[in-house]
Parts: sequence; structure tokens; C-alpha cells
Amino acid sequence: MEEKPSTRKGPGFCSLRYGLALVMHFSNFTLVTQRVSLSIAVIAMVNSTRQPALSNSSAWEPAADALEDPGRPIQGFNTGTSVYAWSPETQGIIFSSISYGIILTLIPSGYLADIFGAKQMLGAGLLSSSLLTLCTPVAADLGVTLLVVIRTLQGVAQGMAWTGQFTIWAKWAPPLERSKLTGIAGSGTACGSFIILCVGGLISQALGWPFIFYIFGGIGCVCCLLWFTMIYDDPKHHPCISVREKEHIVSSLAQQPTSPRRSVPIKAMARCLPLWAIFTGFFSHFWLCTIIITYLPTYVSSVLHVSIRDSGLLSSLPFVAASSCTILGGQLADFLLSRNLLRLITVRKLFSSLGLLLPSLCAVALPFVASSHVTTVILLILIPGTSNLCDSGFIINTLDVAPRYASFLMGLSRGFGLLAGIISSTATGFLISQDSVSGWKTVFFLSAAVNMFGLVFYLTFGQAEIQDWAKERTLTRL
Repeated sequence: MEEKPSTRKGPGFCSLRYGLALVMHFSNFTLVTQRVSLSIAVIAMVNSTRQPALSNSSAWEPAADALEDPGRPIQGFNTGTSVYAWSPETQGIIFSSISYGIILTLIPSGYLADIFGAKQMLGAGLLSSSLLTLCTPVAADLGVTLLVVIRTLQGVAQGMAWTGQFTIWAKWAPPLERSKLTGIAGSGTACGSFIILCVGGLISQALGWPFIFYIFGGIGCVCCLLWFTMIYDDPKHHPCISVREKEHIVSSLAQQPTSPRRSVPIKAMARCLPLWAIFTGFFSHFWLCTIIITYLPTYVSSVLHVSIRDSGLLSSLPFVAASSCTILGGQLADFLLSRNLLRLITVRKLFSSLGLLLPSLCAVALPFVASSHVTTVILLILIPGTSNLCDSGFIINTLDVAPRYASFLMGLSRGFGLLAGIISSTATGFLISQDSVSGWKTVFFLSAAVNMFGLVFYLTFGQAEIQDWAKERTLTRL
């Protein structure tokens, strides 16, 4: 049976744990802008209208001339920027290199975060990613190989930063506030995607594409100051927390084991179907989300036939809905739990169903409404928005089934998600290169099928009780 958490109220929004959620929101915002910055900058970095002599050569020209839309000119500074002759295959290698770096560190960083402290692990990852972002323009000038190395190292740093978060929430988030707190923190990802797509093109036109990396790399360094100043691994050790809030957090988490462990029960995890349900959910969720993040500007440009500036603006709109749905979904999920309207597992499966089914329906409908620009934009907005309802479903389910191993399992879960992203982005590029119209239709139908498989598997095997292998064992001497 599920243990019902205490419904006793603690300090609300004006509390340290919500301040922590905002700092983590800012951190996620920073990480995703640094990751996606190349996707928007590459439009200016690669000038497909030129015919360079060497594959790794670069031409020096004013950024405004490289990006200018003849019909709607934008005044900018006369700043020279490099233009590279990267083939689509080379661009694909550069784009995917950061994912390989993240995969390399997701599992070990989650385990190490539990041992050495998530604050240090996440802070070091955020700082490293920010410094590497500042180095990206120089690396691009020195050659593709160095840029791939920089992006891979950045992936390693971001892998460290992503997984440490759930170790912190395992000690800071009361059970009835998990969806709310992780929703506020997680919405930084969607917010960051919106901002970088919205202003990245404008920065590139006004200042030159290197300033995309300089600005968001600098923002990351500022975020590091906030992180190391305000964040602590455990509320018991935070010097600024009130006695009332500390007692509320500690008492609400008293029923869950928090003692250190000596080993990870790999065999028990491998046999645990509820865990595989979470992994399958991540795989399905990331499959479609990666396609949207990576190929949305391309789809908008090719289907709606808009300028580069408008393509960036339109591509940013879906992430406003995504950010809003993440926060509102978390609020609604915790409301249902705090009022005892639904059981915990029912809430997790309800939001997982909405987050996988609704975007699948929108994706399937897209090829049939391509002639209507308004309907296409509405569906594109709804896909990432409804997808983020999963944040109150299987995304945080590891905190329910194995809070002791939440960070390790989150790293493993994201590994499945990144694997799906690598496969889906590669398959999408291949399919649309064969035939654009039928290719996009196949892409969306395949994404819907993957989502439906993940949904059925999670509804069948998903649970919300702490698993036996994740409980604390007390040895009694005779």
C-alpha cells in the first residue's frame, strides 16, 4: 500500500526551498541556452550560398550581410564574423557531439553526486559548461576537430549538472511539493529554449554570431555565483533556513530512508519493471522532444517559408507553452495529492498519459494541416507544451520508487532519453533528405508510435511505492 504523506503545511512560496527552485530554474535556463546556442548560431556560421574552396575554411564578412533578409532588412553593427563551409554531415557530427558527452557522465555523475555532494558536482558542471561556451568561437576558428572536442567536453560538464539535481530534491522536496518544486526548476529548460531561439538570431544579426556564446557563457558564470552562494545539499546545514521550514522538510521526509549506502543494487534494478517503465517513458518522451528542439526551425522555415528572423521567433513560441505547462502541471499534480483527490500512482499515470498522448495526436495531425499556417503554428505550440506534462508523471517517478538512488536513476533515465534523441535526430535527417513531404509525415507518425509504446508500457508496469531494494535495511544483532 502507498503511504500517504503528511498534509501539514509548511512555509509557502516565500521559503528557501522555493528560492532553491528558482536558482535551479536559472541554472537549467543557462544550461539549455548553452546547449542550443549552436543550433541558432549555425545559420550564420554556415553560408550555404557561397562555394568555399576548402571544407574547413572560413570567410570573413559582416554579420548583417550574412544574415540579411532582402525583404526585411535589420540594421546591425558592422562586425566581421567567420563563415564556415561545413557540410550537413559535418554539422550533424558537431551537433551530436554534446549528446555523446552527456551520455558518458550521466550514470557516474549521478552516483558521485550522492557521495561527494550534488552542490559541488552540479556547480562544477555549470561552471565548466559556461567556460567552454565562451571558448566555442575560438574553437570553431581553429577547426572542426577542436570544436567537436569542446562540445563533447561541454556535454560531460552538462551531464554532471543535470543529474545532481535530483539528489538535492531528495533532501529538499517534501512529497506533496515535489511536482511543484521540480516543475519550477524544470521549466527553466523550456524558458531557456524560448529565449535562445527568440533572441539568438537578433544577437547574431546585430553583434555577430560569436556574441551568442559570449553572452550566454557570461550569464552562466553569473549563475555559478548564485549557485555556490545559495545552494546547500541538505536543509539541515543551510545557515539561512528558518526553524519552521527545516522542521517541515525533515518531518515530511522522515518516512523515507536517507542514510548513505555502500553499493548500488544493480541486479535488483535490472529486474524491476517499474524502473523499466520509467526508462521507456523517458525514451519515448525524448524521441519527439529532440526532434522538436533540433528540427523545429528547419520545419518552420521549409513549411511556412518565413525569413530566418521570423523562423527563430516562431520556433521560440512552443517553449512558452512548454514552460507554462511545466509549472501549471506541477501545481495541479500537487493540488490533487494534497486534497487526497487521487492516489500518487494515479497522478503519475494521468500526467504521463497526457504528456505522451496529446503531443502524439498533434504530431499526427501536422502533415494534414500544412496548408494552414495558423493551425500548423498552434499544433507546434501544443506539442512541447503538452509533452512537458510528463514532468509531473514518470519524469519524477524515481523520487517515489527509489529516493535513495534518485540521482543515479535520473542519470540512467536521461541516458535512455539521450539515446532516443540521437536515434530520432539521425533518422529524421535521413527521412527528410529523401523526400521532404513524405519524410516529415513518416517522422511524425513514427514519433507517435514510439510515444504510444512508452505510454502503454508505463501504464502497465508503472508504480509509485518505494521498492524493496530501495528501502533501508536495519541489521539486528542477536
